[in-house]
Amino acid sequence: MNPEFYIKQVAWSTHSVELRLIRQQVFIIEQGVPVELEWDEHDDAATHWLALDCQQRPIGCARLLSNGCVGRMAVMQTQRGKGIGRALLRAAAAFCKKKGYQTVRLSAQLHAIPFYERVGFIICSEAYLDANILHMDMQLNI
Repeated sequence: MNPEFYIKQVAWSTHSVELRLIRQQVFIIEQGVPVELEWDEHDDAATHWLALDCQQRPIGCARLLSNGCVGRMAVMQTQRGKGIGRALLRAAAAFCKKKGYQTVRLSAQLHAIPFYERVGFIICSEAYLDANILHMDMQLNI
């Protein structure tokens, strides 16, 4: 366990305020994703993870859809480089393994591909635009 932060599995119904705070800051404000593209019908049914610092402040998040796709992974800018993203992915992969999934998939922004590759993901698509940002699909065999 990292003394600077911890990861916990949460539900949208109980932690939407914290999850929205992170995603709004990272995706809408920082990356310019249109509001109408960020919020969708999948949040209620998804499994979510929330990263909190030692003062209980929300600093990162990720969600997993029922089809084994990780998405909406975000870490607050001041907290990047501390292993939070890696810890979120480990939590999602462990959950998938427990549920019997063979693979975990995600849609990676091009600049983040080296990060996901270091965690073990491999590219499995051509580049495409999502929210006007170039992405590629990636997969991790578990």
